[in-house]
Amino acid sequence: QWPLLESGGGLVQPGGSLKLSCTASKGTLEDRAIGWFRQAPGKERKGVSCIGSSGGMIEYSDSVKGRFTISRDNAKNTVYLQMNSLIPDDTGVYYCAPTVGFCSAYALAKPPTGNDYWGQGTQVTVSS
Repeated sequence: QWPLLESGGGLVQPGGSLKLSCTASKGTLEDRAIGWFRQAPGKERKGVSCIGSSGGMIEYSDSVKGRFTISRDNAKNTVYLQMNSLIPDDTGVYYCAPTVGFCSAYALAKPPTGNDYWGQGTQVTVSS
């Protein structure tokens, strides 16, 4: 089931938008809370947003609140991250992974350990 497959990244100008997708090549995401995590060049991987298994619980980091929207379509086995009003600080490799426990601010602060959870990620570059 792990790692998951991320897509949708690219190069965008400040103020632009991108929509990332996260899916599983096998198995189902339906029963897991899923998080999006970002790793900027030379920095640690940090949680951006997460969503509970049914979509009822959602968390955002302060840096993206009001600009990013997470959603999921369990019928399509996919979790999305709509990113609007992008700024250069949003640049990095974006990964999706199951959260440690329920979706929560704590889960965003503590990405799962273990290389098995982390795929290739998708590069997002915000630059003029």
